[in-house]
Amino acid sequence: MHRILSVGLTGGIASGKSAVSNRLAEHGAIVIDADLLAREVLEPGTDGLHEVVEVFGPGVLTDSGTLDREALGQIVFADEDARARLNAIVHPRVREARNALRAQAPEGAVVVEDIPLLVETGQADRFDVVVVVAAPPEQRLNRIVRDRNTSPEDAQARIDAQTSEAERTAVADIVLDNSGTLEELHAQVDELYEKLRGRVTAQQ
Repeated sequence: MHRILSVGLTGGIASGKSAVSNRLAEHGAIVIDADLLAREVLEPGTDGLHEVVEVFGPGVLTDSGTLDREALGQIVFADEDARARLNAIVHPRVREARNALRAQAPEGAVVVEDIPLLVETGQADRFDVVVVVAAPPEQRLNRIVRDRNTSPEDAQARIDAQTSEAERTAVADIVLDNSGTLEELHAQVDELYEKLRGRVTAQQ
């Protein structure tokens, strides 16, 4: 089996994880976005979307037959059992798609899996390196309200639906601090990528 460096990237909602994954991709890392895969497995015509409608009802569809993510989100954010039922539909399909992408990675690649719920789903042990993007809760709440056009109450509910910052950092090999500017975050990511490349070279 060919060697790759397997990196798990996670962080709470609005922590700045996407900015980190985008910067790593600019450096040449292969980024597998779990959120993107989760959307793809629920596209119109997929068996994933069909099963979601069977479980949650036709109210989670728009008039055009696509998934109404806001309607579904209102159901699952408020109900842990509903969230578990949704995860049971989505996660196996995402794993299958992820494994197919990993199998295509060339020898010596840095493969970064961007997984919002890495800690919640107990996946930390799968990776050579776990990277957590951290930011103060008040900053994250303000970003959600500003960028996602939502109320502070809804923003807080979304934060509360995820695991705590302490639980995330407990499994981290590297924590990136995103309490400052984008430039400061990029500088940390640039340094991180050099370390990851060094790990790849060392294992070849």
